[in-house]
Amino acid sequence: MEKVETILYGRRWKSFLGFIALILLLPLVVSSQYVFTLLILIGIYCIITIGLSLLIGYAGQISIGHAAFVGIGAYVSGVLTVKYSVSPWIAMGIGMVATFIIAYLIGMQVLKLKGHILALATIAINVIVYILLVGLSDYTGGAGGLVGIPNLSLLGLDLGNQVNFYFFVWSIVFVVILFSTNIIRSSVGRILRSIHDSEIGTETLGVNVTKYKVAIFALSAVYASLAGSLYAHYINFIAPPTFYISFSILLLVMVMVGGVHSIWGAIIGTASIMFLNEVIRFVGHTYFNINGEVEIVVYGLIIILVMIFMPKGLVGILDVRKISPVRSSIKKDVTIEKNVASEKGV
Repeated sequence: MEKVETILYGRRWKSFLGFIALILLLPLVVSSQYVFTLLILIGIYCIITIGLSLLIGYAGQISIGHAAFVGIGAYVSGVLTVKYSVSPWIAMGIGMVATFIIAYLIGMQVLKLKGHILALATIAINVIVYILLVGLSDYTGGAGGLVGIPNLSLLGLDLGNQVNFYFFVWSIVFVVILFSTNIIRSSVGRILRSIHDSEIGTETLGVNVTKYKVAIFALSAVYASLAGSLYAHYINFIAPPTFYISFSILLLVMVMVGGVHSIWGAIIGTASIMFLNEVIRFVGHTYFNINGEVEIVVYGLIIILVMIFMPKGLVGILDVRKISPVRSSIKKDVTIEKNVASEKGV
């Protein structure tokens, strides 16, 4: 049991099992295909935002260009399966390896920068990838996009079925959560937090800071690539605008709103913003006739409000540890009463 608790992030295994129960029960109460698609997309986006949480929240490195890595994963899977009839699973693996190599090489140069300069550099990466996706039209389909991407199937199970794909995606999310939380609890996680607090201080301890920064940047990019491949094989169609800067900003908003210093915050933020996004889209289009570009302004306002009123994000509000002193106090009072009763021979 202790080993299970260790794997499931210490004493938080109860929360994890509760989360699994919620995911298993949702299909029993959800019948709308639209809501099902929304839940699947939340699962796919959670894979990306968990990676961003590791990069931004724990290593302290900003990125506003992760949509580029999502696009690379999606297009590698799409092009290899549509143009060259490669197995989707092999295509996904190639996409993740290719993304890791690209992100590692880029990270070695870009992560020498800091602050807003680093943020601008990651935006530039996103723009370059977007231009390549549009320009390499013989392979990517150009601005018109790539159609006919096949569905996945696993051991005879048709993942083109919406319910099957829902459980498949969230199974991957669970694995990503376990892997990421164990990274955080390892010595690597402690070094990442140390880098976040002070790079110079960490270097004075003899730690190769650059190696850890580049590694976590590449790992978060691999998460994004995996999510991109899943997106491509679920939607069966991809186009460059899906992977533009606006999507990178949306991912950043999800992490910030949920709580950048927590894996669970990334999940809560992703779900919250996805549902809020649908509300904004419905209200904006129905009553104010605004389009997607104006929605970015709304996201900017959300970030400002969250940074002012909820610096720890939504997960900070839901942190049950805040009530632990009360519980400790109650437990202490009960213990004292028992001791007094014992002394009185009760």
